[in-house]
Amino acid sequence: MASTNTPVQGMQDELLNAVRKSQETVIDAIRTWSETIQSITPKLPSVPGADRLPKPEDLVTGAYDFAEQLLASQRKFAEDIVKATAQLMPGTEDTTK
Repeated sequence: MASTNTPVQGMQDELLNAVRKSQETVIDAIRTWSETIQSITPKLPSVPGADRLPKPEDLVTGAYDFAEQLLASQRKFAEDIVKATAQLMPGTEDTTK
């Protein structure tokens, strides 16, 4: 399906691009900070039981998987509301019959 680039879509694309660029800048800064801290601090001792805790990347993956499912559910809900009220829009016919 070919999509047309509307003014709204153009603004959304610009915003997403700006967000991506700012995220890259923050990641670079955090990476530099982390490397600097690691080079000047002693290695921390292992914490008993730490191997049983979820890894940070697993927590992020799980949280975003859940958010994705929740957003998909909310989208379906909103689409169903639009369908259920479509007959109230002027110039539309009831297509649910």
